[in-house]
Formats: sequence, C-alpha cells, structure tokens
Amino acid sequence: HLLTSALQTSRRDQTVSAAFRTAHTPAAPVITSCIRAGERVQRTAMAEDGKPVAREEGEASPAKVEAANEETHPLETKWTFWFDNPEGKQHQAQWGKTLRPVYTFGTVEEFWGLYNNILPPSRLAVGADIHLFRDGIEPKWEDPACANGGKWSFLIPRGGSPSAAQLLDTNWLHVILACIGEQFDDGEEICGGVVNVRAKQYRIALWTRTAANEAVQVAIAKQLKEVLQMSDHAKIGFMAHSDAKQSNKPKDRYTV
Repeated sequence: HLLTSALQTSRRDQTVSAAFRTAHTPAAPVITSCIRAGERVQRTAMAEDGKPVAREEGEASPAKVEAANEETHPLETKWTFWFDNPEGKQHQAQWGKTLRPVYTFGTVEEFWGLYNNILPPSRLAVGADIHLFRDGIEPKWEDPACANGGKWSFLIPRGGSPSAAQLLDTNWLHVILACIGEQFDDGEEICGGVVNVRAKQYRIALWTRTAANEAVQVAIAKQLKEVLQMSDHAKIGFMAHSDAKQSNKPKDRYTV
C-alpha cells in the first residue's frame, strides 16, 4: 500500500537526485523514484504473448538498450552491502572474521541491478547477516564511525508464517530505501542497517553514530517507525554498543 500510494502521488517529472535532497517521509518521491528505477532495471524484452523475444547472437536486449540510454541517478553517498554467515556461535574476539564486503554502489540503477538479483533475507540460511553501510564504514563496533554509537532494533517472530517472511523483506527494503534516499533529518547520524536471520526470529537494526545524544536518537526512531508504518503502540529499543560490550544481557538505553 505504501509503495502504491507513493507511485500515485508523485510527480512524474521529478528527478531522483532532487528527491534525495528533499525527501523525509516514506511516501516521498525518493521511494517512488527508486521504485520506478527498479522497475526499469527489472524490465525484460517480452513479446505480446508474454514470451521472451528471440534475439540474434550479440544483439542487446531492448531492456539493456533502454537502460544504457537512461540517465543514471547518483546517490548522495556510496553504500556497501556486507554479508556474514558464520558457522556456529562466535566469541566476541572472533566476531567479524567471516564478514565480507559484497558490492559497493553509488547510483539508484546500480542498487536495483544488485537487489533484483540476490535472495531476500527471508530466503537466507539461519545465522546469516546482511549489512548495508555507508562506504568507508565497516559494520563493526570498533569502526571509528560506530564506536560511540548504537542501534535501534526490532524483532519479527518467525512462527512458520509466510506473512513474517513477507514483513521481513518489505521492512528491510524500506529501511534500505530510507538510508540510501537520505530520508532521516539527522542523516549524518546514520551508519547503516543490519538484518539478522535466526531460527526463532528475524531482527532488523539501524546503526547510528552518537548514543549519548538522546534527542537525536529519539528523532531517528520516530522517523524509522514512520518509514515502517509502525503503530504508536509498537515499541523499538536503542542499545548502545558500549553497553553491549560490558554486559552479556544489556538493556535498552532508550525506547520509542
């Protein structure tokens, strides 16, 4: 519903780059433009009967020709996908050894070119983690951009329900679009997002830079809930990385 509404209410002549500078709500043109670009990248050459069009060897598909002729839409900053699928539990000292950067992108088209060709988080093996961070920031507590920060996170119970998987994939995509589309008023605070696939639940987290600034963190949380269309009764918690280091069972520092 959110994505359909965004498509219906946006002006077709708005560019993605302009939307990135001004969008701050989930129905803003940035998401609409991202969706439109994604549909363009995903489009394939089809005949009227719905079957793929046969092409001579070496002939570019109409979709590729169209994509080549389209203007690319740069993001304000580059972003990097990271993947981690550790075998079994890792001690804190060992954490991060299996973490690997996958792909760095700097345009809307590059993002969709990747996103449309990878598995959604709901189809990954238990134990897998996907990270999307600003280029130059590693998804680790020790990174200078993350050292004094923390994360807002929420859980999605699995329970064997297909709706849980769908909710996970939808929410993760919305978090991604909010990050790369610079929808948060305090955008300089955003380090990146993480999704964790576990046996009993999924977890999505948004990492930020300054845990001590309660006002900024609360403002980010409120916007995150808007992006995810969460009700006022739904609660998300903020955990500082420093608290997590000091305790095996750290408590949330803030709740919204």
